[in-house]
Amino acid sequence: MGFNCGIVGLPNVGKSTLFNALTATAAAEAANYPFCTIEPNVGRVAVPDERLEILARLGKSAKIVPTQLEFVDIAGLVRGASKGEGLGNQFLGHIREVDAIAHVLRCFEDGNVTHVEGSVDPIRDAETVETELLLADLESLEKRVLAAEKKARGQDKEAKAQLEVMQPVLAALRDGKPARSLRFEPDKAKLLKALQLITAKPVLYVCNVEEASAAAGNAQSERVAAFAAAQGAAQVVISAAIEAEVAQLADEGERREFLQSLGLAETGLARVIRAGYRLLDLVTFFTVGPKEAKAWTVAKGSKAPQAAGVIHTDFEKGFIRAETIGYADFVAAGGEQGAKEAGKMRLEGAEYVVQDGDIMHFRFNV
Repeated sequence: MGFNCGIVGLPNVGKSTLFNALTATAAAEAANYPFCTIEPNVGRVAVPDERLEILARLGKSAKIVPTQLEFVDIAGLVRGASKGEGLGNQFLGHIREVDAIAHVLRCFEDGNVTHVEGSVDPIRDAETVETELLLADLESLEKRVLAAEKKARGQDKEAKAQLEVMQPVLAALRDGKPARSLRFEPDKAKLLKALQLITAKPVLYVCNVEEASAAAGNAQSERVAAFAAAQGAAQVVISAAIEAEVAQLADEGERREFLQSLGLAETGLARVIRAGYRLLDLVTFFTVGPKEAKAWTVAKGSKAPQAAGVIHTDFEKGFIRAETIGYADFVAAGGEQGAKEAGKMRLEGAEYVVQDGDIMHFRFNV
């Protein structure tokens, strides 16, 4: 099961530098001119989770396998993208395919790096991108509403149900509000997701600051924090320049020492990855054994058979039950055997909703 975040923003804000650091490769060319990223580059990154090392130690596992998140580096957007300006059509097509948006905003001054708008203003930049996405959704939805209304007049039940979602979303878009600003019941939320509207996707604002502000942020990132809070969105401060330097250090000790010299406890990338993971409303469950301790990802609300299916489709088809131990119980009891002896292992059936941190062993029969 793949979950991904699209890295978006205006040209020259640090998107490709961030992507390169995230994937620790030079797959995306980070150059000081617009559209150096023509096709979306895709990279998978490990999700930092300190629980995994603890579980591996208790389970005497030979190997640790973290869960992963996918990041997609998407070509820079410019004003008029919704009308095909720049690489607008490609940009909009690629961004529709991602699950969430990591919106990189330039929050640093540097005379050597040109800004497509001529000055640094992250709020203006955020609104420029948001406006283009709103206009693209508006054009798309207006056409679909007309088609659905025609079907609804012919007593098409599916079209009527779609209109109950489409019409309020269309009104919001016309009012300059993104689709994600509306709240629907679960059944209608599924219909909204099926529309693949760009502004329905959750957003994480990534403030790219100068090296000196990497630990505490700066005045521009504070403006973004207030902007994000007003929208109910998440925000993270990073210095793409620092992340690029860290990515070049192969030795973990060197990385830690370099970060400490800058007053940083961890990389900004670790915060971006975790924030992206939370943004997608995911939970992690674990499998622990002598061979490996492994983290797995499912959407929040997934039931035990779905989690089993992430490991292997046969596990879901022939699901019988899940032997489950909560993370805190597993650690407190010193591992699986101790948890069993303490009566902390539960046998869960097909209706069990997986909780973050569950250690699971699936029984199945095909």
